[in-house]
Amino acid sequence: MRNCFLKRFLQISSSSRFLNSSRRNKVSAPFIDKEGETAESLRENPGFSYGLNWGLAGKGVIVKDKAFQNLKSSELLAKGATIAETLSGLPLHVRGTLGGNSTISKAQYSKLLKQVTTHISSVSNIFVHDGAIGLSPESDAKVRVISDSPSAILSLSSVLWETPTRAVSHDSCPLTVYIATSISTAVEDIIGLGAQGNNGFIAADIERSSLILCGKAFADINGTKLALTALSEPVIFARGGLPLSARLLVSWDSVVLLFAPENAIQSYSDLLVSADAGVVLSPQGVAPLFQTKKLGGINPYRIPSAVILATSDSSGTIPSISKLSPGQAAYHFLAGYQNGEFVPAYAKVETIPGTDRPC
Repeated sequence: MRNCFLKRFLQISSSSRFLNSSRRNKVSAPFIDKEGETAESLRENPGFSYGLNWGLAGKGVIVKDKAFQNLKSSELLAKGATIAETLSGLPLHVRGTLGGNSTISKAQYSKLLKQVTTHISSVSNIFVHDGAIGLSPESDAKVRVISDSPSAILSLSSVLWETPTRAVSHDSCPLTVYIATSISTAVEDIIGLGAQGNNGFIAADIERSSLILCGKAFADINGTKLALTALSEPVIFARGGLPLSARLLVSWDSVVLLFAPENAIQSYSDLLVSADAGVVLSPQGVAPLFQTKKLGGINPYRIPSAVILATSDSSGTIPSISKLSPGQAAYHFLAGYQNGEFVPAYAKVETIPGTDRPC
């Protein structure tokens, strides 16, 4: 897997220049063209659609009364949506090939999914939003969000990229997000997870391409993005994209791919296309995983002209600025890419006095 990852990185980036530097460039906000028609143009009877109802039934949700799909923010507010206070650090359970803060068994997740779909099926109005992680139609991950609350949809719609009408229903392996804001807190004990706090929790199953947000978990944007990233990576990689823990700098008509430690990047977050560490690199170009409001002027969806690796070297062996070959860049990339994050740091090894043995 590691060799396959490296091979894909070199193939896509073969035309780029590699730099090892701590310099930052000012970013001009980019512009993204919207493709395809919006789902709202097809809603002849708001709240009722045979096709949508069948699609939801296939995901275990039976529409009791109405299901509203891809409503605008103003329409969601008219349905009672409110802007939720941002939360952080909610319990995150991930099942599958990638890790998380805690684990959940297959049986527990299946039981939780049954409880959640039954709950959503019991409410009068269901809200659905279709979006995508990544911008390339060829290598993005389509997402369908199914919720019992317009507030949750309002929150998630600001995270996902827009996608053409029916793109999710025609996709071979879309991700599904179930949001049960009003489900009983007793569900935690029913499935054997124990107390998860008053605000809810996040559970993801990578094998099912499924995410569940209970209670107010939808307001934990960082936790939700972390779970969506874990779910989308296998899909994006299978479609020829390369998910990377990097950020984008845009200067004039050039797009630069930046790898830097989290603590080094925070002071310059206003110069980046997105403060989130997460992009998709594909033969068509590079773009953030999640929606960003910093758009206008330049389209970042193109092959990067350079890749910058910002490192921390206490050994004093790496020059302040170095132009690297693709092979050297690959070495430094793998040396600093650990557990899904780019944290390059080269420490000077202390030795036992009078020997060359490390302490």
